[in-house]
This record gives sequence, structure tokens and C-alpha cells, in this order.
Amino acid sequence: MAGRSPPRFYGVTTFRDPLGRFSVRYPTNWHHYGLEGKDGIRFAPSSNDPDTWFTASVEPLDVVVVAEDLDDLKPGLAAGLANLPDCALEAESEVILGNLIKFERVFTFTEGGVVRKRKFWILYVDKWLINLAWQGSTPEEYDYWLPMAEYAFQTFEIPQALWFATDRDLSQTSAPTASD
Repeated sequence: MAGRSPPRFYGVTTFRDPLGRFSVRYPTNWHHYGLEGKDGIRFAPSSNDPDTWFTASVEPLDVVVVAEDLDDLKPGLAAGLANLPDCALEAESEVILGNLIKFERVFTFTEGGVVRKRKFWILYVDKWLINLAWQGSTPEEYDYWLPMAEYAFQTFEIPQALWFATDRDLSQTSAPTASD
């Protein structure tokens, strides 16, 4: 990577989920692809490196998820990561905003004999599961493109209606309190 110029923005494009469940911004010159079997998008800085990409997808859940479900969801997430060969967790966090649950993980794993690096956000938003993921084909590619991928993470938005659905004071899905 010696002598490689830093990545540059030449413009920004916004992807809006056709059903209005989220939007995300990404570099205009990145290649975009549909996601097979899922609602969402994959975009990549180079068509020559199909294993370096950012994805954003959404799928319906059978139940409404609330903040109290966090501890029930964590084991499934850990089990999924444990299934990845040579998975090494570098960072992890959970955030609860009203009834919105966000898991963030950064990890490396081996795929086809190559070490890859990935970051994801898994968001439980009312009755929707939203996934954002950034992957580098190698840890070096991950780091090289990371500033642009972080822009996509930071410009991700869900609509006001979904924020209202996760508001514990407004939603009907709030867990009962001792006073109820």
C-alpha cells in the first residue's frame, strides 16, 4: 500500500429504501449492486475487489422488539459470530435508544483462506431488522477505505415514523412498569 493515495470523494449519492425504512449515503463513484433475496443495497469502491463492500439491508420481524429483549438477542449474535472461522472480536457495543436496540461489532475472520475484517450494526427497530456492514477483503483494505465507509454509517437515517415507533413514551409496545 506504500505510495497509495488516500481515498477521495468525488460526490455523494443517497440510497433510499423503496419502502422508506431507511436511507444511507455513499460515494458516487462506488459501484452499486442489489442484494440477492434481501431488500437493500451493496456498494463497493472497486469492481475488481468484490470482497470489499458496504451493505445496508432491512427485513421484517415476526415480533416487535423492545429494549428488554437485549439480553435475549445477545446469545444469538455471539453464536453467529462463533460460526465464522477464526473469528476474533476487536470491538463490541450495544446501545438502547427507547426501544431501538443497536449492536455494533468489529471483527476479523477467515474466508477462503483469507483474513477479512468487518464492522456491522444490527438494529432492531420496532418490527424491522436493519443491517449495515462494512467489510474489507483484507484488514488493510478495510482500514484504507474505512473513512468513506464511516461516512455511510454516520449518514444512515431511519424515518421519523420508525423513531416514533421506538419511543417508549409514545409506543404501545413499552414494557409495563411496576405502577401499571
